[in-house]
Amino acid sequence: MDRYAEHRQIARTLGVDAVALVPGPNFARLFHQDFHSHERPLVVLIPAEGAPAALVPNLELRSFDLLKFEGEVFDWRDQTGYSDAFAALARHMPLRSVAVEGQVMRVFVHHAMALAWPGLKIVDAERQISGLRLHKSAEEVAALQEAINLSERALQRTLDQVRLGQTEKDIERILTLALFAEGAEEQSFGPIVAAGDNSARPHAHARADYAVKAGDALLLDFGGKWGGFCADITRTVFLDHASDEAQAVYDTVLRANLAGHAVTRPGVTAHDIDDAVISVLEASPFADRIRTKTGHGLGRDVHEAPYIMRGNPQVMEPGMVFTNEPGLYKIGAFGVRIEDDMLVTAEGSLSLTRFPKDLIILR
Repeated sequence: MDRYAEHRQIARTLGVDAVALVPGPNFARLFHQDFHSHERPLVVLIPAEGAPAALVPNLELRSFDLLKFEGEVFDWRDQTGYSDAFAALARHMPLRSVAVEGQVMRVFVHHAMALAWPGLKIVDAERQISGLRLHKSAEEVAALQEAINLSERALQRTLDQVRLGQTEKDIERILTLALFAEGAEEQSFGPIVAAGDNSARPHAHARADYAVKAGDALLLDFGGKWGGFCADITRTVFLDHASDEAQAVYDTVLRANLAGHAVTRPGVTAHDIDDAVISVLEASPFADRIRTKTGHGLGRDVHEAPYIMRGNPQVMEPGMVFTNEPGLYKIGAFGVRIEDDMLVTAEGSLSLTRFPKDLIILR
């Protein structure tokens, strides 16, 4: 079996000589191992036909051996630089055109390739290459489920420890420690822990100088990684009490979230799901607080295809995973977001997230 068959097909479909992969989620999917992206370029070339080849920093050679790579490897050292290694790779594999990961390959690597292969046509194939990750296997869904399970346990640990007077940073530290205590390999992303007016900023940063107080909304958006896969969960709770307005906003967001669950099945589009969710928000008295689309794909990256938004004709198929995360945000006051991780199944859909969504008031 040729483990490069999918990438070779992309090259043939696009009419290019090869596909280039760099460290990142697509690399990890293929080789089941990843490398840091730093000042040292590492590139694997997969031609439409024939053996692959790679350019690898010398200090990574022993780690690269673990990939059981089938082709020639051209290494280089910091002391000499990578230009000669790129030139040697170009002599070994003459190319006229190559498909690259447009959202992952860094500009200096692009330039190094253009210099090594004069006149090289470089094609952005991000959609095609990352599209290989759209459908999760049973093993990948199991890894996602474990990432979500441990994240939900960490959330419960955190909520059990929240007290009035703690700062957002205090709560962020509790959450981070809880994730690792529950078995996370790393965090999916830097967590969002936002209270009061900060919760109205969809991508807020925790403050060290704000102590949570009675009546505050407390929004936690976070996730742990397991088996290389990311959880992404949001729950919004209230401290001591929730005002009538807060309860009405929460109920609206929850109804939008549930509408997303109800409509998701094979054959509907990303547009259909977003339209069902956003329509609930638009029909409410809080329509002026809509600031985001419904969600995004989830897997090895915390944000990947499919993007759940109006205008996206992507048809949902079994094995696709995405976030369902409607929210309403009143600048200067508070925000509410409820986020689940959804799997499209042959029969319909399944929420991999099971943490309760009834309004929680921490007392």
